[in-house]
Amino acid sequence: MEKLAVIFDMDGVIAHTNPYHTEAFRQFFDKYKVSYTELEFEDHMYGKHNSYIMNYFFKREIKGDEFKRLEDEKEALFREIYQHIMKPIAGFLEFLAALKNSGFHTGVATSAPRANLDLIMDGLGFAAQMESVLASEDVQAHKPNPEIYLKSADNLGVSPINCVVFEDSYSGVSAAINAGTKVIGVLSSHTKDQLPPCQYYIRNYHDVDIAIVKRILALPHA
Repeated sequence: MEKLAVIFDMDGVIAHTNPYHTEAFRQFFDKYKVSYTELEFEDHMYGKHNSYIMNYFFKREIKGDEFKRLEDEKEALFREIYQHIMKPIAGFLEFLAALKNSGFHTGVATSAPRANLDLIMDGLGFAAQMESVLASEDVQAHKPNPEIYLKSADNLGVSPINCVVFEDSYSGVSAAINAGTKVIGVLSSHTKDQLPPCQYYIRNYHDVDIAIVKRILALPHA
């Protein structure tokens, strides 16, 4: 029997963190007198790597030690805001337990820094259930490049065509499609029309079960 895997993005997929990233960026940009709009946050923050976000909003290239300093400052602000609010998207922990009981291999693949991932994995208590854990520091190219999902599949010993990825952003869904996986869109931050076509969509994990995942995996590959 072929090995099957499910891989989760983190922000907007495991936990609804985007409002708290938005608040952290508001405070951060206000400090540096950087202008922004709510629409810009939606189009240029959700699902994007910090290097893209910094370059877009500062309107210049941010790199090297300056980027590391600014990223660390913003992400520390996010963790300070989020650490006392932390909770999973409804049904996630139960769904993850069901996947493990059904023999699925599981991983998490996020564009966020490892410190954010550790905060959420430890806080929600699911680290031991993930056989592959990848964060921003673990890849050279960021979503929509497929590297993180190809590397996750390799870590899990599963062909990408036997993986279902849960994603909530345009760049994340694009990365999963580019990797050759099946994709379930999590509608926590965007509508169906704002995402590339997915095989299935959910609002939370009460909308999906093991039978649906297996049915998606059985679909012919595009």
